[in-house]
Amino acid sequence: MKIVMFIVGLVVVYLLALLVSSDRKKIKYKPIIIMIIIELILTYILLSTRFGAILAKGLSDFFANLLATAGAGINFVFGGLANKGQAPFFLNVLLPIIFIAIIIGILQYLRILPLIIRGVGWLLSKVNGLGKLESYNAVAAAIVGQGEVFITVKDQLSKLPKNRLYTLCASSMSTVSMSIVGSYMKMIEPKYVVTAIVLNLFSGFIIVHIINPYTISKEEDILEINEAAKESFFEMLTEYILLGFKMAVIIAAMLIGFVALMAAINNLFSFFFHITFQQILGYIFSPLAFVMGIPWHDAVQAGNIMATKLVTNEFVAMIDLTKVQQHLSARTVGIISVFLVSFANFSSIGNIAGATKGISDKQGNQVAQFGLKLLYGATLVSVLSAIIVGVMI
Repeated sequence: MKIVMFIVGLVVVYLLALLVSSDRKKIKYKPIIIMIIIELILTYILLSTRFGAILAKGLSDFFANLLATAGAGINFVFGGLANKGQAPFFLNVLLPIIFIAIIIGILQYLRILPLIIRGVGWLLSKVNGLGKLESYNAVAAAIVGQGEVFITVKDQLSKLPKNRLYTLCASSMSTVSMSIVGSYMKMIEPKYVVTAIVLNLFSGFIIVHIINPYTISKEEDILEINEAAKESFFEMLTEYILLGFKMAVIIAAMLIGFVALMAAINNLFSFFFHITFQQILGYIFSPLAFVMGIPWHDAVQAGNIMATKLVTNEFVAMIDLTKVQQHLSARTVGIISVFLVSFANFSSIGNIAGATKGISDKQGNQVAQFGLKLLYGATLVSVLSAIIVGVMI
C-alpha cells in the first residue's frame, strides 16, 4: 500500500507542477529520476538505520547543548521572569537563536562555512542538472538564511534572467535557516528536522526542473561570490548578536500577530457558520494530506496544520502540531513534521522580494510578479519531501 501511495503521490506532484511549467519540452527527466533515487536512499539511511539514528541523536544533542549554553545568557538577563519549568516560548525557543547566530558568524569569519557551502554545492551540481550558482545558493540559503544568501551573490543576482532568478528564490523559500533549526527540534522530532533539510535540497531541484526548466551554457555556468567586507572579530560578533536578536523578535512578533489573527478569524467563522476557519482549511487540504501518505482518519487534522503553515508560518503550525500529535498516528506525525520544515508561506514572498529589491529594484519587482508561483512551487517541494518520507515510515 505504501508503494502504491508513493507512486500516486509522485504522479500528483508531477501533474500539479506541470500545470504551471514554463516550458514542458525542456524538462530533463534524467536528473529528476536520479535525485528521487538519492532521496529514497538518504531517507532510508536517516530514518531506518543505526547510522541515521546516531546522526540524528548527535545533531539533536549538539543543538540541545547549544540551546543549554544559550540559556546561561538568557537566565542572566531574564532569570527572574519565569517560574522554574515554565519558561515562556520567547525565552525558551526563540532567544537561543542569538547564540546560534553567533556560532554561524564565527564559522563564517573563520571561512569554514564558505568552504563547506562551496564543496557541498559543487557536489550537488554534479547530480542536479543545474548550474554552480543554483547549487551554491541552495546550500547557502540553508545555512546563512533566506534573505542573507542573496547578499553573497549580489553582483551576479542583478544580472540574472527571470528563470534563474526564480530558481534561486525557490531554493530560499524551500529550505530553512540553520540558526532556527534548534528551535524546530524543541517542537518536533530532530530526526524529521534533519531529514527534511536534506530532502528539501533535492526536492527543490526536482520541482524546479518541472516548473522552471532551462539549460545553462558553459559560459553562463559561473559562480561569483561577493566576500564580506573585512571587519574585526568583535565587529562581527556584534553584527551577528544583533542579527540573531532581530530574528527572534521578528519571529515573536509574527507569532503574536498570526496566532491572534487566526483566533479572531476562527471566532468569526464559528459565530456565523458554526465551524472554524481552520477546520474549513483542513477539509480543503485533506486530499493533499492523503496523497502524501497520511491515513484518511488523520487527513483533515493534518490538512488543518498544513494550511496553517501556508497562511501563517511553520512556527504556528508546529505549535498546533504539538497540541494534537498525541491524537495522531506516528506515521502522520512524521510525514507532517517533514512538511512543516520549510519557509513556504505567504510572508516569505515579501521577505524574498524585499531582500532582492534591496540589491536590485528590477529583480525585486520581478520576484514580486512571480511570488505566487514561487509559493506554489515551494509548497510542492514540501509535499514531495513528505511523500518520500511516507514510503519509509
